[in-house]
Amino acid sequence: MRLFVILALAVAIGLGTAISPFASSSPDGLEKVATDKAFIEDGRPHSLQDDSPLPDYAFPGVENERVATGLAGFVGTLAVFGLGYGVAMVARRRPTVA
Repeated sequence: MRLFVILALAVAIGLGTAISPFASSSPDGLEKVATDKAFIEDGRPHSLQDDSPLPDYAFPGVENERVATGLAGFVGTLAVFGLGYGVAMVARRRPTVA
């Protein structure tokens, strides 16, 4: 099982890092409709977005857009794995029966 987890994590990190810079830069459906209907300027980011560690799916402070996106994919993949692993470890613990 450990080998499977390591290989799956390696594949996920590889995909998140190498493929994410090539994701479409076109707006999503909601953003396109807001642009077409001319109300996109009325929208504003949620307060959580202002404090986001990886705003706009890019690692802050990196000049190259593709590298910044790849780093964000790498960090995001590790963060989601870590969170999932932590939750699994907590859920897996069983109380000792006396």
